[in-house]
Amino acid sequence: MLALGATLAVVIGVLLGMLGGGGAILTLPMLVYVLDAPPRAAIATSLFVVGVTALVSLFFHARGGLVRYRVGALFGAAAMAGAFAGGRLAHFVPEEILLIVFGATMVVTAVIMLRGRGEAKAENRELRVERVLLLGLAVGCFSGLVGAGGGFLIVPALVLFGGLAMREAIATSLFVIMLQSFAGFAGHVAHVELDPLLVGLVTACTALGSVIGALLGKRVSPGVLRRVFAWLVIAMGLFMLGKQLPLPILAVVALVALLGITRPWASALPARPAER
Repeated sequence: MLALGATLAVVIGVLLGMLGGGGAILTLPMLVYVLDAPPRAAIATSLFVVGVTALVSLFFHARGGLVRYRVGALFGAAAMAGAFAGGRLAHFVPEEILLIVFGATMVVTAVIMLRGRGEAKAENRELRVERVLLLGLAVGCFSGLVGAGGGFLIVPALVLFGGLAMREAIATSLFVIMLQSFAGFAGHVAHVELDPLLVGLVTACTALGSVIGALLGKRVSPGVLRRVFAWLVIAMGLFMLGKQLPLPILAVVALVALLGITRPWASALPARPAER
């Protein structure tokens, strides 16, 4: 299983490198269900892996001059405080609840990716410091609690309230994810026992994959890749929820997700002609 886990870690890294974020959400279920890591240790390991991989990916984006460090530092400082608090709070939350929250997060994230109708646009280029700090604190707390990078929340926040263009927001989000992931890891590490070999192996494989993904990213349609990835995330999220929830509740979650995905498609269909 260790070889399978290492292979999947490389694949997750490739997705991270090609998408600029998002692939990290698969790290936790891979650690729990493939490598049989305890949920709390898996969350801490996931945060460390995400932090290192974001650092590697950041190097490639920084070369293009797209990272806005001032905005990233503001958002990141608040996110670090929130992530550390979330990491400490996770110690008091039952493991089953953490897995349910993470599984639900996977489904919501994938639905948002599939529903995407274009890039978010900032109303103006003004930096709204108070909102950036508040959102950074909230996103960081969520990230530290469940072990997710939170890129799907960070990017639109940087566009709408940080005054950044979309490409700048994507690059800057990696800087924020790196900061908050390491802070969240610090919040967890005091009360979990980690396997250094497992942490090192998964981190190295994911970082290697992110380099490969960054080099391959220009050759694959990002739209197609994002849709395939989103369906994979939905399947994995429903699998995680199925391990923790009764079948009727799982069926309701799946139905709501399906409606969330198909609604924009249905609204785009031509109106049915009126019957005479």
